[in-house]
Amino acid sequence: MTPLELAVVIPTFNERGNVPRLVAALDAALAGRAWEAIFVDDNSPDGTADAAREIARGDPRIRVIQRIGRRGLSTACIEGMCATSAPLVAVIDGDMQHDERLLPRMLDALQGDAALDVVVGSRFVDGGGTGEWDRDRVAKSAFATGLSQRVLKVKLSDPMSGFFMVRTALVRALVPKLSGIGFKILLDIMTASPRPLNFRELPYVFRTREVGESKLDYFVALEYLIALYDRRFGRIVPVKFAMFAGVGALGAVVHFAVLWPLLQMLHIAFLPATIVATGVAMTFNFFLNNALTYREQRLRGAGRLLAGWISFCAVCSVGAVANVGLAAFLFDVQHSDWRFAALAGIAVAAVWNYALSSRFTWGRY
Repeated sequence: MTPLELAVVIPTFNERGNVPRLVAALDAALAGRAWEAIFVDDNSPDGTADAAREIARGDPRIRVIQRIGRRGLSTACIEGMCATSAPLVAVIDGDMQHDERLLPRMLDALQGDAALDVVVGSRFVDGGGTGEWDRDRVAKSAFATGLSQRVLKVKLSDPMSGFFMVRTALVRALVPKLSGIGFKILLDIMTASPRPLNFRELPYVFRTREVGESKLDYFVALEYLIALYDRRFGRIVPVKFAMFAGVGALGAVVHFAVLWPLLQMLHIAFLPATIVATGVAMTFNFFLNNALTYREQRLRGAGRLLAGWISFCAVCSVGAVANVGLAAFLFDVQHSDWRFAALAGIAVAAVWNYALSSRFTWGRY
């Protein structure tokens, strides 16, 4: 039996129509090579995992990992890369926009040069291209690429590429250091390595999607920015806490936006107006944290949302008491500057709210 040379990891979500097309394309591109394809599917409602299993029943090179209750392209890639015994592993999108015909050249490059760690399919070297992208998407990609290069500090022309091949042993060694945030696993691998990785870029032209719908949205863009933050500052302030605090700052704006008209326009007494404003701000914070900060653990369904909202409000109410108590102690007893006292109270409340809501609101499911 020919030893396995390569595993192709394909993270998928709602790509049922592309599964047989991609398997056929891989079969043609990697003819004569010993390979396997691992579809890592995030429980697609369109039956993507079932489509891959149907092919796998007649083709032992096809494997399926169906993830239940977990989402995320980067973490899907990590699970797929750790699930193979092949010495080399490639990542390719399931939407047929990457050119699978480049895989043999990637494979030859890594097999022919022991010092090489990664081969990247690049749209931005001579011979590569973005296909039919419009001017707006090209500009957004250029901006994101520039941000990535500032984090990487290497001359990688296409750090946003989701099409690459790497040595499996290297990935396994780096897994404990990978953040798994966002959709650009290459950026995660390149920045997690304690040494600069030796890479080579090979050109390809990005194709236009023919089947299915694009997964790009504002949440994907936000996850990308979160991943960049995590690589630059995550060791100082954990990314989830930074997001939680950012949502809290927006909640403060909402609080005052509600409080002002209640006091100045409706002439409601301060205490009931504050209670209403606090309730609205807490509700705003809960739903925004559920959508962003805890997106992978987000609560769904009316029952869970109601229970989560009650839990979050209870936690934050105790945090508010701690905030006021510490601030009053520092100001009245310790005679601290009022600004320091206020900030200290806010900081303690933020840490309290984050720790307990992570455990009791979103950590229960």
